[in-house]
Amino acid sequence: MPHQLTWYGHSNFKLQTSTGKAIFIDPFFEGNPNAPIASGSVGHADCICVTHDHGDHVGQALEIAKATGATVVGVFDTIQKLLKQGLPESQGLGMNIGGSVQVANVRIKMVQAMHSTASGAASGYILTLEDGFCLYHAGDTGLFASMELFAIFHEIDLAILPIGGHFTMDPEQAAYACKLLRPAWVVPMHWGTFPVLEQNTKSFSDYLARHAPDAKLLSLTPGKAAALSKNEALSDCRCE
Repeated sequence: MPHQLTWYGHSNFKLQTSTGKAIFIDPFFEGNPNAPIASGSVGHADCICVTHDHGDHVGQALEIAKATGATVVGVFDTIQKLLKQGLPESQGLGMNIGGSVQVANVRIKMVQAMHSTASGAASGYILTLEDGFCLYHAGDTGLFASMELFAIFHEIDLAILPIGGHFTMDPEQAAYACKLLRPAWVVPMHWGTFPVLEQNTKSFSDYLARHAPDAKLLSLTPGKAAALSKNEALSDCRCE
């Protein structure tokens, strides 16, 4: 069985591994106009990764963790804040940029992101699955040159990058990030949620063809899973 990736709008993703582990990243459901389900309907969860402590990213991490027993991974200071809000101590796994942890048979490396946050530091995650499939979720970030280093240490199969502009990279900067990261596939995120953000992926597709033509665009529909395997992405959604 392949891995499956589901987008719930904004930066909210569920990764279901081929062994049945469920990992959520930035589970923003309530208040997210593009989320097709409520947080109470997510079902099983083994791990929740939080990129930074803004409401549209930490989302319902606390509620989902308490309901499912999932481990919450985040920068140390944000996890401490969640513990004070009622997260059971056994479910909080604080770390910091450059560190790696093993949760649900997935190696999770925390990497830097250029962004503000209410606590700790903003981050992204590089997830390496049991079969070697490597996924990078950038979190909210601007473009930074040291993204190139990620491609030195990891063969990135799928990069998930913000394209919305205003708070993060815009479409051209995100396309140039693909030149640095060299992913096989790229999924755009953090667009279309609110009027201030980029409203479609067309310009990103155009810039991608210019800056990183080897990176294939995988455009997801909220709530519809895409099947993923090493060096391949298979989905009923629109692939460009």
